[in-house]
Amino acid sequence: MSQLHASRRGAAPVPTPRIEDHALIGDMRTAALVTMYGSIDWLCLPAFDSDACFAALVGTADNGHWTITPTVPVREVRRHYRKSTLILETEFVTERGTVRLLDFMPPAHERKYSRVCRSIRCINGTVPLRSELSPRLAFGRAIPRIVPIDGATKMFAGPDALYLRGGPTNGAPSPVAEFVLSAGEEVSYSLGYARSYEEPPREDDVVQAERATEEFWTRWCSTLHVPPQYQDLVIRSLITLKACIYEPTGGIVAAPTSSLPETPRGERNWDYRFCWLRDGMLAVRSFILAGRREEARAFFEWILRAVAGDPAQMQIMYGIRGERRLSEVELAWLEGYEGAKPVRVGNAAYDQRQLDIYGEMALVLYEAGRDFDAHRPEAVSALIGIARHVMCVWRQPDRGIWEMRGPERDFTASKVSAWTALDRAIRYTEEYGLDEPVEDLRKTREAIFQEVCHKGFSPELNSFTQYYGGKGLDASLLFIPLAGFLPATDPRVVGTVEALERELLRGGLLLRFKPEADVDGLSGDEGVFLACSFWLAATYQMMGREEDAHRLFNKAAAARNDLGLLAEEYDPNSQRQLGNFPQAFSHFALVSAAFALAEGAPMVPR
Repeated sequence: MSQLHASRRGAAPVPTPRIEDHALIGDMRTAALVTMYGSIDWLCLPAFDSDACFAALVGTADNGHWTITPTVPVREVRRHYRKSTLILETEFVTERGTVRLLDFMPPAHERKYSRVCRSIRCINGTVPLRSELSPRLAFGRAIPRIVPIDGATKMFAGPDALYLRGGPTNGAPSPVAEFVLSAGEEVSYSLGYARSYEEPPREDDVVQAERATEEFWTRWCSTLHVPPQYQDLVIRSLITLKACIYEPTGGIVAAPTSSLPETPRGERNWDYRFCWLRDGMLAVRSFILAGRREEARAFFEWILRAVAGDPAQMQIMYGIRGERRLSEVELAWLEGYEGAKPVRVGNAAYDQRQLDIYGEMALVLYEAGRDFDAHRPEAVSALIGIARHVMCVWRQPDRGIWEMRGPERDFTASKVSAWTALDRAIRYTEEYGLDEPVEDLRKTREAIFQEVCHKGFSPELNSFTQYYGGKGLDASLLFIPLAGFLPATDPRVVGTVEALERELLRGGLLLRFKPEADVDGLSGDEGVFLACSFWLAATYQMMGREEDAHRLFNKAAAARNDLGLLAEEYDPNSQRQLGNFPQAFSHFALVSAAFALAEGAPMVPR
C-alpha cells in the first residue's frame, strides 16, 4: 500500500506517486510529467535541459507543482491518452460526481516558447475542485514574484517568467482557486513561458489548441508503418519517442527527467536530459523501419554536427543542441525521489572514454548512408575517419557501455564495438565501390576478432565475459550476435546466452550486469534493464527460438504502465519501474525488437 502525501491544502490526501503513476505530455521542446492525481510535478522551461519550474518529482510540493483535483475523496481514477495522441484524459470519480481533466502541450513549432493547457470538465453531478499553481523556479529554489498583467498572472524570478491565463473568473487568474463545477461546465487554463524581460506570450484559445494538437498527432501517426501484431504498443512507443525529440535540432533526449533512482532510495540517480550517441543506432533504425525518415534524418544530421571533424574528440553524449560540456552538480536542497539522493544536474560521464560509441556511430553512418544520401562526403569521411581512429585506440581500456565509475577495464563488448566500426567501414566501401584503401582496416578487424575470441571468452564458463579475465556476465555481450561479430547459432554465442539466462535473469527479465563496487564504483543493486530484455528477445529470434522470443518480448512489454510508458529499469519483486521516465532507450529497443520478431528486421544494420 502506498504511503499518503500530507494533504496539499484544501485537497484530499493522495498516495505518493510511483514513477509509473506519471504520464508524459510534451511539445518537442520540453515535456511535463503528470501524476494520476492531477499534479504536474515536473516541467523544465523553456527546454528539456532548462531549470525546472515544477520539481516536486525529486523534492516535495514546496519545490513546485500544479495540482488540479477534487477537494472531496476520489473513489476511482481512470486515465488514457486520446486515441493516437499525446493528449491525456484523467477522470476522477467522487461521491458527488465525475470530472475529466485534460492535459496537453500544443506542438511548439509555431511559437517561440512552450505552453501547458489544462481543462477540467464535469461529466455528471456537482464536484468541488481546487487548482493550486505553485511554481518554484531554478529547480525548486526560487519563489517567484506574482503580478497581474493584461488579463494574465505573471510569475517571474531571474530570467524566467510564467503567464497563467483562464480559470473560473474573468481577469487575471489567481494561482490558487477553489470552484465548483456541475454537469457540462468546464474551466480551462493555459500556462505560457517567456523570458522575464521579453513581451508576454500571446493569449491562447485552449479549444483551438486542443483541436490543433489532436490533428498534429493523428496526422503524424497516420504515416507510421508498424507491425500489425504489435500495433498499439509500437505506436505508443513511437509517440513517446517523438515527444523526446528536441525539434529545433533533431536531438533526442534519453529521458525528459533527472535523478529518478535506479536503486530505491539509492545513489544511482543521473540526469538523462541529454543525447547519447548509443541511442543513435536504435533511433535511426526504429524511425526508418516505422517509415519516419524525417526524424531519422534529423537525428542523423544532429549527430554529424555534434561529432564534428575529429573522431579523437568524440564524446559519448552531448547536449540537445550539441553542447560538449555537461558539468555535473548536486542540488542539495532537493530531497530526491522518495529520499534518493543526490539529485544531479549535468552528467559527468560525458568525458569518459567508451569505445562502444565508435561502433554505434559507425552503425548510424552505415544505415543512414544506405537509406539517405549514399556517398555524402562528410558522412563517408566520418565513417572512414572513425575506423582509422579505432585502429589507434582499440587496445585501450575504457568505462564500457554502462558508463562504469570504477576503474577502466578491457570490456569485451567495447572491443566488439571497435570491431563493428571497422567492419561497417570496410563493408560500406566494398558495397559502393569507393576508392578507399581498407586492407589495413581488414587486418585490424581480424586482430580484434582473434583477441576477443581468445581473451573475452572463458572456456570454463563456456561464455564470453564482461571484461577480459573476469568471471562476470554482462547483457551488452548480446551485441556479439546482434552486430554480426558471430552468428547467433555459434556455440560460443549459445553458451553466452545460456550463461546470461542462468546468471542475470530476474523474474524472467534481464539484468544488465550484477553490480560490483570495484567495477561500476557504486553501491546498491538495480532492477532489470528493459532494453536488454528486448535485446535478448531479438537474439532468441535470431537463434530460431521464436517461442522464447515472443514470450520474453511480451513479458518485457508488460512492464509498461497503464499508458504504455517504460522507465529504464523494472523491479520484478515490487513490480515497480525504476530510473528516469519515460526512457527513450527502452522504447527504441521495444520498437526494434517488435520489427525483428514480426518482420525479421535486424535490430542493428546488417
